[in-house]
Amino acid sequence: MPAALSPDARSRWALVLGASSGFGEACSLELARAGWNVFGVHLDRKSTQPNVDRIVGEIRALGRRAEYFNVNAADDARRGEVVEAIRKTCGSDPAESRVSVLLHSLAFGTLKPFFAEPRENAISKPQIEMTLDVMANSLVYWTQDLFYGGLLAPGARIFAMTSAGDHIVWPAYGAVSAAKSALESYVRQLAVELAPHRVAVNALRAGVTDTPALRKIPGNEAMIERVSAMHPAGRLTVPSDVAKALVALCGDGGSWISGNVIGVDGAEDVAGGR
Repeated sequence: MPAALSPDARSRWALVLGASSGFGEACSLELARAGWNVFGVHLDRKSTQPNVDRIVGEIRALGRRAEYFNVNAADDARRGEVVEAIRKTCGSDPAESRVSVLLHSLAFGTLKPFFAEPRENAISKPQIEMTLDVMANSLVYWTQDLFYGGLLAPGARIFAMTSAGDHIVWPAYGAVSAAKSALESYVRQLAVELAPHRVAVNALRAGVTDTPALRKIPGNEAMIERVSAMHPAGRLTVPSDVAKALVALCGDGGSWISGNVIGVDGAEDVAGGR
């Protein structure tokens, strides 16, 4: 039987965008182990829904609450519906109930080169704009909605998942690279504007990690092989590395760490093996 929730545990919530696989899944579970309830936003088909059900079941088995929403996180109307659902849930809890952790881990963008033959195989303007909107702009919109809705706790921590693709060119990664660079810029701006509210905002730059998102990048197998061979620690990053780092930054000692791109890669990036 799950342990009974204390009043503090009932009121402590994390919101994870992209909660059904990869970093979002690992962070959701690690946050639950550390005492957070989880709002999860994901976009899954019927074939992948069983994995979501498993994650929800594991969170609840830890004695935490889990409310998951299968919606497009970049859709304005759907975002409004989720925020309203969060308001209702938090309103049924003690007055201090708020979202104290927000993780942006949305990995949905167009992986096409800027130049290809015929031209129809090159990335288009709508595809670039969609990639930027989902993988970067949406961080601002979700944060705004939580803040103006009174749902973002003072002292909250906001994290956004970035990658070394922000400064290294990978085949067909141009639009995603631009989105990661924009995401990091938003992190800096949000960190400054939310500092008076004691909200810390950081980007987490994971090392090469064998996730469903990585498997969609052209040349991923060669990337995995190369990094596996050169990594100074002798292995790839795994999602739990990132999840444990995130939870550590949520502790009291992380309140003054804000506005940064934090490498969670075991020195992979500085070793220069990509």
